[in-house]
Amino acid sequence: MNTAKLIDELAQAAQEAGAAILTIVRRGFEIESKRDTSPVTEADRAAELIILSGLARAAPGVPVIAEEEVAAGRIPAHDDLYFLVDPLDGTKEFIRGGDDYTVNIGLIGGGTPRLGVVYAPATRRLHGGVVGEGAWLDEGSGRETICTRVKGSEITAVASKSHLNQATIDYLEAAVGVCRYVSVGSSLKFCIVAEGEADIYPRAAPTSEWDTAAGHAILLAAGGLVDGPEGAPLRYGKRGFLNRAFVATGGWKAARLDPFLEPFSGGGDLPEGV
Repeated sequence: MNTAKLIDELAQAAQEAGAAILTIVRRGFEIESKRDTSPVTEADRAAELIILSGLARAAPGVPVIAEEEVAAGRIPAHDDLYFLVDPLDGTKEFIRGGDDYTVNIGLIGGGTPRLGVVYAPATRRLHGGVVGEGAWLDEGSGRETICTRVKGSEITAVASKSHLNQATIDYLEAAVGVCRYVSVGSSLKFCIVAEGEADIYPRAAPTSEWDTAAGHAILLAAGGLVDGPEGAPLRYGKRGFLNRAFVATGGWKAARLDPFLEPFSGGGDLPEGV
């Protein structure tokens, strides 16, 4: 597989999807509710159709597991190589008029992320990464290499705007002590750690695998780690495409999350966003 060519085509698909989202923002949109009561808009669906078309050209034959397709009951047969797509991550922030929503495309192989792109349409910041080959950020003037930072005495944690819970706060107090918080929506939290602007991003609640795959790939490519709640590397292809929880760092092994979590069956409705 030509990863350089593929990452370029993923970047193009994400940017085209982002352009469609911005067009819909300018003309206005209706807000609907999915089965799990999470919000969805015309922008989610339009972006997903563009990505599906782009991936069919870029990697014919590779299955695509995409959020809105799954919500509609359309899950393609797949083995251990497939794309995970969230066409509009951070829908709640998007609806509120924020700019920290993203388009996420990640490639999974053998249960682990191989490469991914995260595009923020409102700011036109594009992150990308190929595991083992490095990560980058393009703010409109070309790609600049990014990497995680060495853990210091002062820790900065990235926290979710919509999903910061007491378990996350308790975990951080126990694992790293006093720390500074940066609050942001969507998969940009992975990217902030990948850029070396923060040290740790714990999520002590369920997420869908398409929420995390692209950002996970970028963070790994930048030198970081993402572990599941038991302390082992976060894997993909789980029941219902669900992550129970995870902790992402700039490359250092963090304490386990599972002592702080509620029991989790791995079933039920899909969570909304990261």
